[in-house]
Amino acid sequence: MEILYARVGGIDVHKKQVTVTARTPDPKHQARWETTRTFRTFYGELLAMASWLVVERGVTHVSMESTGPYWWPVYSALREVGGPKLVIEVVNAAHVKAVPGRKTDVKDSQWLAQLMEVGLLRGSFLPPEQVRAMRDFTRYQTKLTEERSREKQRLLKVLEAAGIKLDNVASDTFGVSGRSMLQALVAGERDPQVLAGLARGVLRNKTEDLRLALAGRFTAHHGQLVALHLTRIDHLDQMLAQLTDTIGHIGDAPSSGLVGPFTAQIEGLMTIPGIGERVASVVVSEIGVDMARFPTAKHLAAWPGWPPATTNPPATPLGPPPQGQHPHLLHPHRGRPGRLPHPPGSEPAITGSTAASAAGNTPGAAKKAAFAVAPHGGPTAA
Repeated sequence: MEILYARVGGIDVHKKQVTVTARTPDPKHQARWETTRTFRTFYGELLAMASWLVVERGVTHVSMESTGPYWWPVYSALREVGGPKLVIEVVNAAHVKAVPGRKTDVKDSQWLAQLMEVGLLRGSFLPPEQVRAMRDFTRYQTKLTEERSREKQRLLKVLEAAGIKLDNVASDTFGVSGRSMLQALVAGERDPQVLAGLARGVLRNKTEDLRLALAGRFTAHHGQLVALHLTRIDHLDQMLAQLTDTIGHIGDAPSSGLVGPFTAQIEGLMTIPGIGERVASVVVSEIGVDMARFPTAKHLAAWPGWPPATTNPPATPLGPPPQGQHPHLLHPHRGRPGRLPHPPGSEPAITGSTAASAAGNTPGAAKKAAFAVAPHGGPTAA
């Protein structure tokens, strides 16, 4: 096959070492000069690896598989040494395996270099560094929110074992009234009359039911467990508050935090029914704001696994998303949407060049319209 890139490199990434193959023209013979070396994954040695590829061998195009988180420091070292001119393709391992013709005795790094030089590799989508930073915080925010829900379920399980049916009466066990009763139980109070008297607001109208719900077999070891769960929940609340401050809000004037530069795009996404600021921030952190990376609205909808559909499948509260669907774009609201529907008359306004791509009312079209860029270069909210 025709060689498209004369100076290429392939990197097989592992936790403790990387195997690197450089393929460049041989100055003495009419052939390809291939060299393979192994480097440890300490960042200093990764910088030496990048220097060997870029400076010594003159490599202009590098490819590597996206192996868990292990490729991140490799990518950073290559970018630090090679600068923006170095083309770095982080490819999906499944795509590499699907290319036919590989010999069993060829190392992964050699095969990646050979595929790279003939243009058979397609790099994965890598958003800018500012978007990636926001992605780290929004993903961690989602994980902590899920962990807080699990911790609350553990506490409710302890109450159930102790015969305390507070959640049967109170709509929010962890509200002001519920927390007061739980803390009193932890402190040693066992009188249902006294515990029910801690109710606030409309919960006072259910005093008799509260007495019955709080008359259980709550022992000292139940109190210790509940105290531990409450401490854990408070700690998670504190961490989530810090993350929320770091991510920021678009309602602030001016918008603060990481969402500040993307205020217009987030506001545009929020015009889609069912999309609030939280989910809009997650969408921006996952797909970025440069819609030129997606040839059409269908490509954009397919990337997170949101193909057009006529109905929404039922929400699944737990478990991994179906195969091919993006876990972080689906989990902010723990749903499994097949599409983002627009009730009649509520479609976001689409003007200019985005009208054609948005035809068909697909989720990708709606998001692409929300990210529309006006002729003068400024973002226009859909």
